[in-house]
Amino acid sequence: MNRVTEMKYIQVFTTVAKIADADRIATALVKEKLAACVQIVGPVRSTYCWKGKTVRSTEWLCIIKTERPRYGRLEARLRAVHPYELPEIFAVPCVAGSPEYLKWVSEQMR
Repeated sequence: MNRVTEMKYIQVFTTVAKIADADRIATALVKEKLAACVQIVGPVRSTYCWKGKTVRSTEWLCIIKTERPRYGRLEARLRAVHPYELPEIFAVPCVAGSPEYLKWVSEQMR
């Protein structure tokens, strides 16, 4: 796999407090062809600082599989449907992957 192909795909991560919110986000992104797949993992335990206080919360992690060129639209949509004031939206590039799976990812968003 060459560098151009490697950088075509990304995974975007976000967390929410309720499974219903995770399901709603996953459905919206897949139906609108902004993501090929959204995996929901959890609950997970998060520890972070918010407004000067250390917070521990139980959340659901959404792992979003998409193509890099769709990131801008995906981020905008995620902000629109996300319940948090400041949602985690964190994207990482795919450095390698099964060619068949990556082809499937692209096909799901056509």
